[in-house]
Amino acid sequence: MSDARKAAGKSSLADIYSHLPDSPSEKTLEQVDYDARHWSSPVKGPLKPGTPEHKKAMADMFRDTFNPYKPSVIPWPELDPETLHRITSLPIWDIAVQTEGKARLRMAAYADMLEDPDVKDAIARNAWEENRHKEVLARMVEHYGIPLAPEDPYIEPRDTEWAYLVTGFSECWDSFFAFGLFSLAEKAGLFPMELIETFEPVMQEECRHILLFANWLAYHRAVMPLWRRPWFEMRVIGVLFFLLYERLSLVRSFDDDGVEHTQDNNFTVTGAQSMTDKQVDFVELMELCLKENERRFAGYDPRLLRPQMAPFAARMALGGVRLWRRLRGQKGAEARQAA
Repeated sequence: MSDARKAAGKSSLADIYSHLPDSPSEKTLEQVDYDARHWSSPVKGPLKPGTPEHKKAMADMFRDTFNPYKPSVIPWPELDPETLHRITSLPIWDIAVQTEGKARLRMAAYADMLEDPDVKDAIARNAWEENRHKEVLARMVEHYGIPLAPEDPYIEPRDTEWAYLVTGFSECWDSFFAFGLFSLAEKAGLFPMELIETFEPVMQEECRHILLFANWLAYHRAVMPLWRRPWFEMRVIGVLFFLLYERLSLVRSFDDDGVEHTQDNNFTVTGAQSMTDKQVDFVELMELCLKENERRFAGYDPRLLRPQMAPFAARMALGGVRLWRRLRGQKGAEARQAA
């Protein structure tokens, strides 16, 4: 019996936490960090979505790249008053904690309804890691005295597939921009390197999460009966329109009112200026997001599918902005020549 089947037979994955090391050695940490970023399937040939080989590779990747860090023993660095104010004033902490809590519940609910042991195990582990992200954030805001709004009760979704799709596509979109913003913060040097290094495993876990979602989506489509495909694709389109409306409405309220939200779902797009003391150019930010996205996925088996929605949108936006700037530059040159 495979490890995935054994794990799937357990009532809970909470026992993972009880076996995490409190004080691993530096050598162990380096090996664990490497293993979390590099994985290839021993199976030869293509990993075609819908095949047992693809499904097993998807599940094995997620299990084998698990990073056993323990939130309760994270050494949060001491911050100078300016840095502390910069962090506590970011309009993301309430929504970040609540988002991780909702993601855990939605993924766990979807995993509970699955019968395939490999897929069930992978998504259940994803839910467990979302809960660990929530604990990391909760311990950080407690350590630095960041006030949080009371959390609303987490209610299990009635439509588990819809909720899982919303969470998966949302993470694919948000993580793409978060990779760039995280790199921007590191390059700007406004946050201490100790804090950057503390959150680095969390960022890489988000890469694994969306890698799992992209391959689950391809596998789910491939094994789905043909008569179900039209309805499922309509639901996917509905999810994408829902997320687009959610983000555009938040961008509009931010721009028109000119005020900073205490909770900002769209911080990954609007908050670049909070990460640096320099003016952020749109083209440079999108190029950085694309570069970081490729870097974080580089160590995983290239036969596994990567999320394409956010990178495609970024490339389209880059092309449009570059064309606009080129046309504007030509018009400006013509005007100067005429003058």
